[in-house]
Amino acid sequence: MAIQHNSDFLFLFEAALNNPNGDPDQENKPRMDYDTDTNLCTDVRVKRSIRDYLKAAGEEIFVDMEGDKKVTMQERLKAVLTRLWGNDDEMKEVIGNEALFNVYQGLKGKKAEDMVPKIVNKKPTNEDLNLALLLGLVNSKFIDIRMFGSAFAVDGFQKSITGAIQLNWGYSLNKVYLLGSDTVSSVMNDGNSTFGKDYRVKYSLLAFHGTINRAAAQTTGLADADLEKFRDAIWHSVSASPTRSKINQYPKAYIEIVYNDKYHNGCLGDLRSLVQVKPREEGKDKEVCGLADLQVDFSALKKALGDNTGEGKPIHKVIPRFSPDMEPLYNQSK
Repeated sequence: MAIQHNSDFLFLFEAALNNPNGDPDQENKPRMDYDTDTNLCTDVRVKRSIRDYLKAAGEEIFVDMEGDKKVTMQERLKAVLTRLWGNDDEMKEVIGNEALFNVYQGLKGKKAEDMVPKIVNKKPTNEDLNLALLLGLVNSKFIDIRMFGSAFAVDGFQKSITGAIQLNWGYSLNKVYLLGSDTVSSVMNDGNSTFGKDYRVKYSLLAFHGTINRAAAQTTGLADADLEKFRDAIWHSVSASPTRSKINQYPKAYIEIVYNDKYHNGCLGDLRSLVQVKPREEGKDKEVCGLADLQVDFSALKKALGDNTGEGKPIHKVIPRFSPDMEPLYNQSK
């Protein structure tokens, strides 16, 4: 059964001496808002980390390669359908409709390599079967689409699915400075070696605001068990697969606000506005090297949580998680 409550969440992670999200249009420098000296990170970067973590944990994801090969969305869907072709038990679960399953039964006697191209086609064999296949694959197979949705631009499967879980671009709560790069790294490209500079942030405490929407979950089928996997994945994924440019990224806080019935996302606005961060020593922004150099004040957030919890108020429950060094800062906030 799909989730029954709307939620908002705040997620913080730190990046030290690395590049949390390179900008390909700027020599792969860390993304920055130079007007405010804040570090930026896209939602796509975080979702990719979550997808990689889920895949490593044995979950099937849709936005993925086929073997070691990068493929289009169309090629990926064809490959999935080809593997399922002829497996009555799985296809019956995916299709979920007796009449449409019978349509599939009439096709399955023919080879998958002959029939799948007729389904993944601008003029599919049966449009209702295609829709059932797509929604069934999302509901029973592709946990990443249940979470984040996708715009399927695939022949015969033209449909935009809004994910139940959305998060926006993150930005640092502290001012961030790039390390001047005299380091030159070798980059292999199509068998040729080129050279590029290695840009990194000194220290960035990145914050994301996200939503978990009950109505969207009715389409994707996002269930409570999926949501538990998301909470685990967003916490562990930023540090689970360290690469040269991503090492030294660690989760600091995840605070999910679950709302009562009839209350919708956004009751408290952007949760990042309720957390105040400044250097412990005034005017020493450029000297911040870690969390210990910052004052992190959750007082406004804790007050908002207290004011909005209780009979007839929006908040049903709060699900918090902190790193060992962040939890005292939260508890000390008034």
